[in-house]
Amino acid sequence: MKAVYINEFGEDLDVSIREVDDLLPPTASSVLVKVYTAGLNRADLLQAAGFYPPPAGYSSNIPGLEFAGEIAAIGNKVETWKIGDRVFGITAGEAQAEFVIAEEAEIAAIPDSLSFVEAAAVPESFMTAYDAIFSQGRLGEGETVLIHAVGSGVGLAALQLAKASGAIVIGTSRTQNKLDRCLAFGLDHAIITNGSDFADATNSATGGRGADVILDLVGGKYFDQNLDSLAIQGRLMLIGLTSGRSSEFDLGKALKKRATIIGTTMRARSRDEKAEVTKVFSERVVPMLVSRKVRPIIDRVFPADDVQNAYRYLASNTSFGKVVLEF
Repeated sequence: MKAVYINEFGEDLDVSIREVDDLLPPTASSVLVKVYTAGLNRADLLQAAGFYPPPAGYSSNIPGLEFAGEIAAIGNKVETWKIGDRVFGITAGEAQAEFVIAEEAEIAAIPDSLSFVEAAAVPESFMTAYDAIFSQGRLGEGETVLIHAVGSGVGLAALQLAKASGAIVIGTSRTQNKLDRCLAFGLDHAIITNGSDFADATNSATGGRGADVILDLVGGKYFDQNLDSLAIQGRLMLIGLTSGRSSEFDLGKALKKRATIIGTTMRARSRDEKAEVTKVFSERVVPMLVSRKVRPIIDRVFPADDVQNAYRYLASNTSFGKVVLEF
């Protein structure tokens, strides 16, 4: 079968399509999915650069965390699915290929209203966003959430989900154009930032109260001002480290705010944890996709043969929403 293959790890993002060994037939509770489309994520860029290897059991050279396609074969203990079902889901790796093996409990049915291209832009962004701001961050109706990198795939998913729940949304971006485009999705307050200069604007927008939940996809030097931006008993959700892994901050701020600081990642979770996230996604997010209360935002679609340009385009930070590969 054909798969995206990392030829040499490094910042040049040396990826191409290569013939690799066919997958073994699915066993027990797993299924074989014929992949039509696969979403790109910054984790893929990090893996290609050599900074984010997958968990044990997954090829370091074949990236991909989310996919959409049809079930081609099922294991002998699978009860939920049949051959031909349209499904999408998450995996810890190897999704950017013509076929992928997935656990029965880690996939969901694609609504009839979504194309395969749209479906590929959903799982990683919407599962990550919902799990972070609702399941863990406990965002409530009328509360305020601050979303960093609001024009990204996860940021746009979080923006739509928060607005659908009746929350007030503040968003940051380094690009004014992305903030302007986010207004169409209900963004209440837009903050242009070139670093960590957002706390004053956040507190001004909330009458000095601060944000109840912060979704941070940036990390690094944002941390200290995140604490300045939190409301009393606020929840800071750390899900990305694009600006670095280290930060110096005043621990007294966290004590004074009685802050909850949660680091979270989807990739390294156990199968049971991923199954629970998928179940919640199917019950609470998929109905919103069906009703169009929320929708995937596609920036560009690349044929799989043009994968290197797709990776470099995502790395350029010019995309708004998701970049999708089509097999």
